[in-house]
Amino acid sequence: MSGTERASLRPQDWAQPRPLLPELSLIAATIAYGATFKIVQNALDDVTPVGFILLRFSVGALVLLPFAVRRGWRRPEIDSRAFTTRTFTVAVIVFGVVAFAGYWLQNEGLERTTTSNSAFITGLFVVFTPLIETVVARRAPARNVIIAVVFSVVGLFLLEGGTFELHAGDALTLGCAFMFGVWILIAGEYTQRYDAVALTAGQLVVLAACAVPVVLVTGIGHITGQVVVAALVTGICCSAIAFSLQLWGQRYVEPSRAAVILQCEPVVAGIVGFWVGERLGVSGYVGALVILAGIVIAESASWRSEPVET
Repeated sequence: MSGTERASLRPQDWAQPRPLLPELSLIAATIAYGATFKIVQNALDDVTPVGFILLRFSVGALVLLPFAVRRGWRRPEIDSRAFTTRTFTVAVIVFGVVAFAGYWLQNEGLERTTTSNSAFITGLFVVFTPLIETVVARRAPARNVIIAVVFSVVGLFLLEGGTFELHAGDALTLGCAFMFGVWILIAGEYTQRYDAVALTAGQLVVLAACAVPVVLVTGIGHITGQVVVAALVTGICCSAIAFSLQLWGQRYVEPSRAAVILQCEPVVAGIVGFWVGERLGVSGYVGALVILAGIVIAESASWRSEPVET
């Protein structure tokens, strides 16, 4: 079987690791993402949105690059002749540019809305991912994923207080959700071809590089102690570690299912928001429970499936 043929296989066609381990890696990543929304929002009081992107992803790249260089970008189990250094470079550029657009919109929105709103609207990537996947792959997602998407949409609606009103910050964050939907779909494809750590490191370099020209024009703001701590925490925990966990998990999980699992992120962010004084109200907490129900439904198929020996 050629490298191209193997790389085109869907995640469920690959030999699986231990049951639920990929899903748990995705959940671990979302906990890191959701727990840092407030840290980022506080940092944006001092630094510009793109300035923070530059700092955060530069830290992540510096931490991860030595490991990526040692591992190499090729996956040993794939006939890598179909994938050259050029194809890998193109992949990380596309990956990084899409991610940069998503994070820029998210940070701009986070300056203009609450942490909880930002997290929950970002969570709408769970809707965009299967829709984009359906258009690109010309096949509908599994029934349990469709049901889970419906649950997630209802949950997000309740978390928003049962209204469809979007302010400027929320509208920007909605654009971020769309870009993250594209990002998740791309990740599902690229992780079949390339090493997750190398792919993450390359993406972080592109993210930081995209921020440089914008920062040169708009400035970086004020680098305070609060900004440094936020950049270190998000750069190491979220960018270097959580990104790698997410990309490894997405090697074995369909993009639509992965998007639903990643809905843990707004739930975690909501808990953190409550801890720092933000309140969701009865509707919001019901919405969080509905989202969790969606995650359970999305995962029901994997619980019933038999593990495949590697």
